[in-house]
Amino acid sequence: MANLVDDLGQEMLYLPGTASLVQDIDKRVMVVLRDGRTLIGFLRSLDQFANLLLTQTVERIHVRNMYGDIDRGVFMVRGENVLLCGETDFQKPGFEKLKQVSQEEILKIQAEELKEKEERQKLLKKAFQERGMPYYSMDVADDCF
Repeated sequence: MANLVDDLGQEMLYLPGTASLVQDIDKRVMVVLRDGRTLIGFLRSLDQFANLLLTQTVERIHVRNMYGDIDRGVFMVRGENVLLCGETDFQKPGFEKLKQVSQEEILKIQAEELKEKEERQKLLKKAFQERGMPYYSMDVADDCF
């Protein structure tokens, strides 16, 4: 990418806001969405609202020290749902700590984990109600946005 120059003729070392993603076009990026999903794919296009077009996209699900990928193909992400976006390099050390499992297996493990979480939430809610206190799940905060 050529060096960028601002209005005063000085070289810019970075691009502000969404424009900084221009440097990542045609690179593999990881996008974390507001709902907690993680997408990995090649960034092909974007606009001023950070709407992203990803190709060869997979949705990566992490549970404990395991992960599984679900193929999603071409994926359009509305900018307001992007929490984090950045280039990825899976060749760096550290990824070997995670064990890759099949799509079916990770979905099964995720369902079990969600069921356990719901049971814990029910127990907490019951304990709070027995003490006459209101209980608000942490998931309620997602509805505020």
